[in-house]
Amino acid sequence: MTAEFAVQGLGIRALAEEYGTPLFLYDGAALRRRASDLRELLHPRLEVFFSLKANPNISICALLHSQGARAEVSSMTELRTAVRAGVEPRDIVFLGPGKSRAEITACLELGIYAIICESFGELELIDEVAARLGVTAPVALRVNPAFAVKGSGLTMGGKPRQFGIDEAQLMEHAPLAGRHRHLRLMGVQVYLGTRILSEETVVRNTERILELAPRVAGHHGFELEMVDIGGGLGVAYFDGERDLDLALLAKGLNPLLDAFGERHPGTRLVMELGRYLVAESGTYVVRVRYAKTSLGENFAVTDGGTNHHMAAVGIGSFVKRNYPIRLLSRTGAPADETWNVTGPLCTPNDTLCKRAALPALREGDLLGVERSGAYGPSASPVLFLGHGHPAEVLVDEGRAHLIREPDTADDLMRKQRLHRPSGSVTG
Repeated sequence: MTAEFAVQGLGIRALAEEYGTPLFLYDGAALRRRASDLRELLHPRLEVFFSLKANPNISICALLHSQGARAEVSSMTELRTAVRAGVEPRDIVFLGPGKSRAEITACLELGIYAIICESFGELELIDEVAARLGVTAPVALRVNPAFAVKGSGLTMGGKPRQFGIDEAQLMEHAPLAGRHRHLRLMGVQVYLGTRILSEETVVRNTERILELAPRVAGHHGFELEMVDIGGGLGVAYFDGERDLDLALLAKGLNPLLDAFGERHPGTRLVMELGRYLVAESGTYVVRVRYAKTSLGENFAVTDGGTNHHMAAVGIGSFVKRNYPIRLLSRTGAPADETWNVTGPLCTPNDTLCKRAALPALREGDLLGVERSGAYGPSASPVLFLGHGHPAEVLVDEGRAHLIREPDTADDLMRKQRLHRPSGSVTG
């Protein structure tokens, strides 16, 4: 059994030797395939905006942009990343419930397509900043609708939330158009939830959003230039789940979008996608440092853990389930043993998987946590115990590219400043 896992013909052992472990390994062909499937199957008027929060690496953003994706950002760094990756400001939207004055200023100076506004107070701040800059700010209203989504992994609307303005508040409020001299209300955004694995749920949500958006625009007296239907398309990670059937989704979604487009021919239609675009492309690669038993259970202690991949722990889930994991350095071995795979951290919570079916493991083996392209290091406590950020490698068109260097101890200590207290007790 000498065969090994490979990405576009590049063997995992050579990649691990060159770039070290732990590392996040991305398959550019999978990213291109996902973008291509969306272009081919979904309505041509529906524009895909990549949510950088899912994976903020600039090279990932650049590759997806080369395949037609725009950008949805939620911080100053994500905004700069999108621009440096080549996304034009006219194809960027900025959202988030707590935008700073500096972020709003940067959006207006760059001239992005829309700021997604999430409170009445934020409208006042955007107007103030726009007045100071002598510009008119394009603003879309994020609506927290009266209806809620069922079947999502994380509900983002339809309940008391920090996101958006409640539908009832908006519809009871006096018309907003013209109340702020330096704003141009131009759109509506609704984001209901994430990790949705039901095509019917996505279609039903979209239908209700497309009904809500014109009502909001009509009540507040502005032209509906854009409707952002959110996204939340899910990816199957666990036993008993299945991936969305994109063709089936398109069969239900496209007629809705077509009919809406006939009624509103000048309205831009936007879908935000993060996890759905990038999750499948990524593998978190770790090396087994020690294989041991404890009270009858097998443990593989690896060089990477939840400090890089907190999502694999199932934070926020009531039921802890394993991400798909496999032995990479040897293929064909029967998965006839049960293993707990842990990281190097001094906490029992540092467990990548529990009682997973794997082959007999030994020191030096390479393991891969699959479907790990979304919410990896950027959503994890990478500084815990001073291990730092892992390497990130993108294999694209048959070549490997280091797209993020791993942190060193010098990197992590560089920004610290030593204060030496007086009167220290020694000895």
